[in-house]
Amino acid sequence: MKQIIAMGGGGFSMEPENLLLDQYILDQSRKDVPEICFLPTASGDADGYIQRFYHAFSMLSCTPSHLSLFKLPTRDLEDFIMEKDIIYVGGGNTKSMLALWREWGVDRLLEKAWNNGTILCGLSAGSLCWFEQGVTDSYGDELDVINALGFLKGSHSPHYDGEAERRPTYHRLIKEGKLLAGYGVDDGAALHFQGEELHTVVSSRPSARAYFVKLEGDGVMEEEVSVRYLGQ
Repeated sequence: MKQIIAMGGGGFSMEPENLLLDQYILDQSRKDVPEICFLPTASGDADGYIQRFYHAFSMLSCTPSHLSLFKLPTRDLEDFIMEKDIIYVGGGNTKSMLALWREWGVDRLLEKAWNNGTILCGLSAGSLCWFEQGVTDSYGDELDVINALGFLKGSHSPHYDGEAERRPTYHRLIKEGKLLAGYGVDDGAALHFQGEELHTVVSSRPSARAYFVKLEGDGVMEEEVSVRYLGQ
């Protein structure tokens, strides 16, 4: 079964004392001790980010590893990726991340892994990368449109409640026809897709929400999606 879990924000890097979303991701694997690999490409493979990943997942039932494209663990990236049960993509600069992935062929390997049953997940850049389009701060000065991998149809905006300009910018870009309809997701909420269909939405925060945002007439409409709080 193909699975993608796209977090608007949260997980170990934003909520180090609240690993509900990270545990949920592990729980979707068929293995008691899944192999989970962190891709910190969007952060420039920041050492501190990698260390926080190992610190968090060493407390959970899994075997953690990471893939650095600046310090390659092997020449055979295909075998390295295909042997993992879960690929977890971190946040950072989405545009730079996608450029590096395409240069190294990681984009194609991730699609192959996904089709083969590897769970793909991540937050922020690691969330919007799976969609056709998204809202990104990769360009530095203001939020703008980015074309992503297209494993999932439509568009996506992470950090929907966490950054003041995310929601109005997402609405404006959809209204202007620059973005397809898609999902605005708060920090702490995660979209869980099975195949290419939304299966459920879960959260690590009681107040976290997710919305399907689309053009309707001359305006933009939000449809709130039911969210299950994992702390209950």
